[in-house]
Amino acid sequence: MSILEQTFTTKHNTAPFSQIKNEDYLPAFERAMKEAKAEIQAIIDNKELATFENTIEAMTFSGMHLDRISSIFFNLHSAETSDELEKIAQEIAPKLSQFGNDITLNPDLFKRIKSVYDSKDQLKLNVEQTTLLENSYKSFVRNGALLNESQKEQLRAIDSELSVLKLKYGENIL
Repeated sequence: MSILEQTFTTKHNTAPFSQIKNEDYLPAFERAMKEAKAEIQAIIDNKELATFENTIEAMTFSGMHLDRISSIFFNLHSAETSDELEKIAQEIAPKLSQFGNDITLNPDLFKRIKSVYDSKDQLKLNVEQTTLLENSYKSFVRNGALLNESQKEQLRAIDSELSVLKLKYGENIL
C-alpha cells in the first residue's frame, strides 16, 4: 500500500510530497476508482426509495479518496511537472474522464437523483441541502444525463479526447 492510500500523519493532514513516488500514482488511482465505483454502485443498488440521504448525500461523500489523490497529483503536475508526471497524466486523464462519464451518464443513478429532485417540495431540506440537490441534478443534466444513447456515446468520445487535449494545451503553455 502506498503513502497515497494511507492516512497522512503530517501536520494538518497535508500531503507528504517528499514521500510520494511517481510509481505510487497509477495503482492508487486504479484502486480509488474501483472503490468509488463500488460506492456509486451501492447507491444504485439500494432497493429503498430514493431519499436525500441515501442518494444525494451518499453520492456527495462517494469518491473522496479518489478526489484526494487527484488533487495531490494534479496540483503537483501543475506546479512541478516532469516527463514522468506528464506520462502519468496522459494515461490517467482519459480514465478519469471515462469514470466521470460512467457516473453522470448512468441512467439508474440519474433516475434516483431525479426522483429526489422531483419530490424536493415535499422534503424538509435546509438551504444547504436544497442547493446541493439542485446543483447535483443540474450537474447531471448539463453533463448529458438526458441525452439518448447515441448522443451519450458521442459525448464520451468528445470528453475522452478533450481530457488529453487539455493536458497537451497545458504542456504547450509551459
